[in-house]
Amino acid sequence: MTLAHMRAAGWPRWPGLFVLLACLGGLFTGCPAHAQELPRRAPDLDRLTQELFAEIQSDQVPYEDLYETLLQYYQTPVSLNAASREELRALLLLSETQITNLLKHREATGPLLSLYELQAVPGWDLRTIYRVLPFVTVQADDPNRARGPLWQRIKQEENNTLFVRYERVLQQRRGYAAADTFQGRPTQRYLGSPDKLLVRYRVSHAHDFSLGFAAEKDAGEAYAWQPRQGQYGPDFLSAHFFLQERGRLKALALGDYQLQFGQGLLLSSGLAVGKGAETITTLRRSSVGVRPYSALLENTFFRGAAATYQLAPRWEATVFVSRKRVDANLQQRTDSLAQYDEFGSSLQYTGFHRTAAELDDRHALQESVAGGNLGYLSRDGNLALGFTVVGTHYGTPLLRRAEPYNHFEFNGQNNLALGAHYSYVWRNLLLFGETGRTTGGGLGTVNGLLASLGPRLDAAVLLRHYDVDFHTLYGNALSENSRNINESGLYLGLKIRPVARWEVSAYFDQFWFPWLRYRVGAPSHGDDALLRLAFTPNKTSLLYAQYRVRLKPRDLSSSLGRPVPLPGQQLRHSLLVYYDTQPTTRLGLRTRLQASRLRDDDNLPWRGGYALSQDATVQVARRVQLAARYAVFDSDDYDTRQYLFEQDVLYAVSIPVLYGQGTRAYAIAQVTFNKHLTLWLRYADTRYRHQTTVGTGLEEIKGNARSEVKLQVRYKL
Repeated sequence: MTLAHMRAAGWPRWPGLFVLLACLGGLFTGCPAHAQELPRRAPDLDRLTQELFAEIQSDQVPYEDLYETLLQYYQTPVSLNAASREELRALLLLSETQITNLLKHREATGPLLSLYELQAVPGWDLRTIYRVLPFVTVQADDPNRARGPLWQRIKQEENNTLFVRYERVLQQRRGYAAADTFQGRPTQRYLGSPDKLLVRYRVSHAHDFSLGFAAEKDAGEAYAWQPRQGQYGPDFLSAHFFLQERGRLKALALGDYQLQFGQGLLLSSGLAVGKGAETITTLRRSSVGVRPYSALLENTFFRGAAATYQLAPRWEATVFVSRKRVDANLQQRTDSLAQYDEFGSSLQYTGFHRTAAELDDRHALQESVAGGNLGYLSRDGNLALGFTVVGTHYGTPLLRRAEPYNHFEFNGQNNLALGAHYSYVWRNLLLFGETGRTTGGGLGTVNGLLASLGPRLDAAVLLRHYDVDFHTLYGNALSENSRNINESGLYLGLKIRPVARWEVSAYFDQFWFPWLRYRVGAPSHGDDALLRLAFTPNKTSLLYAQYRVRLKPRDLSSSLGRPVPLPGQQLRHSLLVYYDTQPTTRLGLRTRLQASRLRDDDNLPWRGGYALSQDATVQVARRVQLAARYAVFDSDDYDTRQYLFEQDVLYAVSIPVLYGQGTRAYAIAQVTFNKHLTLWLRYADTRYRHQTTVGTGLEEIKGNARSEVKLQVRYKL
């Protein structure tokens, strides 16, 4: 029986009585009375992601990393009785005041006996409790308890899963057609089949171990055995072995892993939300240290070894080394006086190796990274300090194209970054920040303040500055740019809960770019503001409306009668209305309307686009669930395109880009045959009006439709 059911049945509101009755129930039934658990249901990752992110403006953001992290929290939940402040921050769902109140409650009353007891923690309202329930537990879990040797624990672990996935676009694309000639030369074609294949296996236990591997072949990539080219069947292979809490050895990672320290200025290889509809809690980062890597992104991880060791009760040291080949475009110097005979003009991040040109860039550059972090945590856990060093070496020098905006970009083979980070909790305030310096003298710093100004009011302030010659190759602190370079900014955030079930979130961010940027031929500035009003009528429903306005610099088109493009300001207004409800225990409905208008200059007309979608999820039977969506969209051009989150098979992310006029629909069937075997089948179809082709280049389809099919099987060993 859930908390809401107990209240509906007329139970008292006193949380202590709930806990007492749960304990007495355990005594009279002969069951252990420690850690009575609420039944955990699978998290709604699509809804949660839409709550965290304000607006999707690109399909290149690695949202899969967020899904991966949240799913791992679900499979190996965080123990509220043992979690540190940093581990609770990493959930992205709790305010600093809520975390502090939980730690105080734990210190004053001892370990939580039940998740029901969370309602006794000040500031933990029902919405917060239901959001975190899939990812937390109160059961104590000692990873070093007498369970036998490691191989036995791996063999006996229930969280032991194998995934196999198949995807394909049903229509014929130009890249798979027979090659022809153009101006006497053969045209470029994809070298592999249109099938996308994935095999992934992982076995893990919270605060103990993780072991896994993944193999992926993207559509168009060839399946080949070429050891000299570093390909052993599928195009991408990944594996990891991870140990935790082995006495003073806090973490040991072999194979592929991620690192995150401080505010992510120097090391943040995982996904960070940054500016979003959650205007307070996602602003600061968590020093989660070393984590195993099991996602499928081909450029956001380290490959080698990393270890964290406890030097003293309050001091920990992390060292790491990574060596892998990355994609890059290599060129030969023809000038006999040139400093280098061969150099890389750019790094490639798509992960696609489908054509001869893409294969030439595959693993063309040797990258070596090494460094470490020294961390200190005070006895009360309120003060955390850290010092980080990261050294990077490329086997072939990087030399950017001779464009004005590249004048201060990183060139050469070696980069050294040094930094320090801090976080301090004082009453209802959290101060945090990180400052770093890189080869050449470039300075970067980000500093913030989170304040709980009352039980219903939270505020945030963050200042950032990244020099034009600040080069952090694995950093991802809060930024308007895609990287932490050539930017200064001021962020102000606010969250108000005026009455029960209502929440108002807002932020204003102003930023400056002291040097030129791509498609911006002069120093420039801009601003970004958001306002969201959310209403939660009950634990299964959510309604919110969001308005966002962005003013961002961009070169105006030379078609305006000017001989060359000149810097201007693109003004964009966005509106989002979202409603999620569950009228019955078997039926869920979700409606989303989003629209945007923009213009590049006061003398140009407004352009716009919108998308309207309706989702339905039905639990047909105990083992069968169906989900479907129907959406219509209309946009004037590619700049007014719309991105929509879509429900997908487990561990997969779908965010299609919709522009032009048309409809999109998809359906998913999930069938659970038994406790071991689960099957997903997904079909999606996009229909365009007034078009005779879909896509461009090698992705072009003759006709007005694009259809995709996806099949996934999960087997729990």
